[in-house]
Amino acid sequence: MPHYIRMEQPGGCYFFTIVTYRQRCFLTDELARHFLHEAIIKIRQNHSFEIDAWVLLPDYLHCIWTLLEGDDDYSICWNVIKILFTRRAIPHYHNIEWMNASKIKHCKSTLWQRRFWGRIIYDDRDYTNHVDYIHYNPIKRGWAEHPRDWSYSTYHC
Repeated sequence: MPHYIRMEQPGGCYFFTIVTYRQRCFLTDELARHFLHEAIIKIRQNHSFEIDAWVLLPDYLHCIWTLLEGDDDYSICWNVIKILFTRRAIPHYHNIEWMNASKIKHCKSTLWQRRFWGRIIYDDRDYTNHVDYIHYNPIKRGWAEHPRDWSYSTYHC
């Protein structure tokens, strides 16, 4: 199994992409949004970070977080968010037909892709480019004609 090395910068600003298993479309369902919101509130009780930008699409999400000075534990945060979400969402979204020996052995579900994609935001220009990318992603994917038309985004904030 490969060992992934993630760039970590305590107190850094990061761009993330989290994808559902087999890119299944459920994240914009009201129930899924509620479970995700609960999980984020719960993790932020022990791990503080600012959510600078966010977009939720049916099968994935993009976001930018700024961690507190000295903190670089974003991997733990995403792991816990996915676990908390999964515990609540399994009765509604789990697909038993997609279970395989590996998923059973490692107690995995059929809700999330195993890993996530993340990178450090290096400077103000990089930050602006990623915020724009996040807010215009629903347009790129054909879900909306303008960022203001997509409800599941921080464009409105």
